[in-house]
Amino acid sequence: MQGIPDCIGRPQHEAEALLEAAGLSFEEEITRPTRDFFKTDPICLYVVRQREREDGTISLTLAARMEKEVSCHGI
Repeated sequence: MQGIPDCIGRPQHEAEALLEAAGLSFEEEITRPTRDFFKTDPICLYVVRQREREDGTISLTLAARMEKEVSCHGI
């Protein structure tokens, strides 16, 4: 039996494909920052936490990628 694929740091679609290919059931939750100081891209989600529950389900925590900033001076 193969182990559980490491999904940390992978985009959501890639992590889902790995877990589905391994025949594992999983659930996802999205974490959001408490402040909006840094703008995020809610479309581009990445895995920031992965754990195996007692029932064998893989729990993934997803976070949005930070958007690129450009200052008013273009630096």
